[in-house]
Amino acid sequence: MAGYLFSLDSIDSLMNCIDKGTYSTRLTFPKGGLWQIHHEGTFADYSSMQEGDNVYFFIKRKIYGIGILVNISGECKFLNFPLANYPVTPDYESIKSRLIFDSGNEDSLQYRFVCTFKPSPYFFKDGIDMDETLASAPNQFKILRAFWKLSFIKFSDEENQAFKNILLRRNIEAINSPNTNNTIQSDFVNSHLRIEVLVSNNTDYKLAIAPFLNNINNQDGSLRHEMAIEASIIHQLTNQEENAVEVFGKWDYLTHQIIASPFKPIDYMDKMDIFGYKYIENQKPTISNFLVIEIKKGQVEAQDVMQLMKYVDWIKNEYTYGDYSMINAFLLGHSYSQEALDTYRDIVERKYINGVRPSVSRTWNNVKLVTYNFDITEENLIYEII
Repeated sequence: MAGYLFSLDSIDSLMNCIDKGTYSTRLTFPKGGLWQIHHEGTFADYSSMQEGDNVYFFIKRKIYGIGILVNISGECKFLNFPLANYPVTPDYESIKSRLIFDSGNEDSLQYRFVCTFKPSPYFFKDGIDMDETLASAPNQFKILRAFWKLSFIKFSDEENQAFKNILLRRNIEAINSPNTNNTIQSDFVNSHLRIEVLVSNNTDYKLAIAPFLNNINNQDGSLRHEMAIEASIIHQLTNQEENAVEVFGKWDYLTHQIIASPFKPIDYMDKMDIFGYKYIENQKPTISNFLVIEIKKGQVEAQDVMQLMKYVDWIKNEYTYGDYSMINAFLLGHSYSQEALDTYRDIVERKYINGVRPSVSRTWNNVKLVTYNFDITEENLIYEII
């Protein structure tokens, strides 16, 4: 499965998270009754979490693990309190009995989303230095190298396995003798039972995308933030909503803002808006196809088409090793300029060679143009292939 690396500020925070079996990202309070881009991005990250994904923690250059996300009443991620996905801040005293994660004061209201996990097999007291981790499997670690100014990151199955490999190898003695002082004991069961009481048969704690889609440009009906569109797509595809699946398909792994350029200063790296892949049915972990979606909140221009094709070529080089047939590409916007449509017709086709002895010349043009609109009745985005 996928993996998540959460950044913490102290060992005390680590012990608290492990003991409760929960993690929550601290967010700034919303301003002016509107969500900001980093709020929307965090929601997108939580939306893609699935039971079975692994959990690790990062503190002062060291990585601690291993945990695994677990469902409680059918979900492994929740709102920390009812209506936590709305850009308003309730009174702490009135809501504290309904908080999943409570720090003991009004700062608890900055924790909007919560995920639940347990040790798998253990969390180890001895952390692994970041340099040692990277050196243990230099070809597998890609996303970890771009971990910069983030509360947490998500990484693929291959990178997740590299994390587990180094942590397990360095803690063989603790695995063979778990009662030693090298493992961190957890009382997560009691915490999870309390959460189950709160969320069981209660939709007030369920993640919902609607409150993030209300920041609309009244002139043309487009959203003001591309990040809100990213969050919506990930949320809708993770929950397999019919319209989203009809347009973009079903995917086993979904994430966003993934680096797509040679290594350089992080702030200057190109990033794919949506990236994903799926397995050959019943043959996991063999991947059959990759997904890339380039998103524009307003009108799509010619340079946006060219940017998408740059990402397509990056995936061809870095992930499919020359095989374009594995790539499904989408360009999504509220509308398209005529120049963008003309550029699409001119540049999306790719010629490539498939196979050896015999080699076969093939043509690829699997790029779909999609529009989005906000459905007021459903409070959701609707997608249409044009």
